Amino acid sequence: MTLARTARITAAIGTAALAVATALAVPASAFAPLKTEQHSSTVFVQTDNPGGNAVVAYDRNADGTLTTAGSYPTGGLGGSLAGSVVDHLASQGSLAYDHEHHLLYAVNAGSDTVTVFAVHGDRLKRTQEVASGGSFPVSIAVHDNRVYVLNALDGGTVQGFVRVGDRLAAVPSWNPGLGLDPAATPQFTHTPGEIAFTPDGTRLIVTTKAATNSIAVFPLDRSGAPAAAPVVNSLPGTVPFGFVFDAAGRLQVTEAGTNAVATFAVARNGKVTPVGSPIATGQAATCWIVRDGRHLYTSNAGSNSLSGFRTGHRHSLVPLGNTATDGGTVDAAVSSDGRYLYAQTGAKGIVDEFRVNRDGSLTAIGSVTVPDSVGGEGIVAL
Repeated sequence: MTLARTARITAAIGTAALAVATALAVPASAFAPLKTEQHSSTVFVQTDNPGGNAVVAYDRNADGTLTTAGSYPTGGLGGSLAGSVVDHLASQGSLAYDHEHHLLYAVNAGSDTVTVFAVHGDRLKRTQEVASGGSFPVSIAVHDNRVYVLNALDGGTVQGFVRVGDRLAAVPSWNPGLGLDPAATPQFTHTPGEIAFTPDGTRLIVTTKAATNSIAVFPLDRSGAPAAAPVVNSLPGTVPFGFVFDAAGRLQVTEAGTNAVATFAVARNGKVTPVGSPIATGQAATCWIVRDGRHLYTSNAGSNSLSGFRTGHRHSLVPLGNTATDGGTVDAAVSSDGRYLYAQTGAKGIVDEFRVNRDGSLTAIGSVTVPDSVGGEGIVAL
């Protein structure tokens, strides 16, 4: 992207933000980065408890193991999709961290809301609980001052927000639908899986799982507004679920239907093009994926395992083998220094702790049981 184009996009976003600020009677200075003391060794885990959702904070010790630091109610309720067992949200990215502004966003699927926390080291201060703009929010995307929430039910919707200080302001027109069949069953396989921005912030990507077996791409204008309808990239039978971008900017997608990782290039017009052939994990229910530098790790809920890969310079993935976890491997996160990986396992609400070795292999170093988090998803590591 040229400097001129970057400046135009920044100016357009600023114009949209100022318009929201004016409507809310807040100063433009509210869009400046928040000043908070940071703790660089914290892991946050969402419980998704239907009786009362919470985020549990853990301090990371020198050896990578975790120690409980506190529990913070979101003010909302967790939720559970019909048919789910170890993955009640059946999604990736239900807990998201804004590194620039030190804010943590959590979905309350049972309340159709999103909670905003200000992060102060390993402590959280709840600043807002805001309507998600749809039914059953499951995933959150953050880029600059824009936040988008993916709602899974009633055909699926996307709702955009602008950050104002430590709060979110919904933009009513940033609310396109996905057009999925609201009656499709089972819910946990026929609802969307994840929403995220492309690295340059110009497009939103949504996976639909078995609902339409597609990757939907919403181009964004300079203010951050999405197109009325996405570019739909059909991938029959693959059940695209979670995804990350690798160091080269390629889209790495887990395909639960084939238990594989597929690599794509994302064009400006929203089309995705396969790069090489998908690489099978040899495991069951390959749904989640996390990146650690040149390494990728998928969570395989049906095999209670993590599968490792190394990204190659020739657009290929090199399998690194599988590592056993506790039952029901779901969401995972990597520490900011790249030394540790933490995997949620939904069968008993346990987070497994691993040291990441230089060759990408994983060494188990312990585990913690997160209270009231059976089936829970959503984890962030700082």
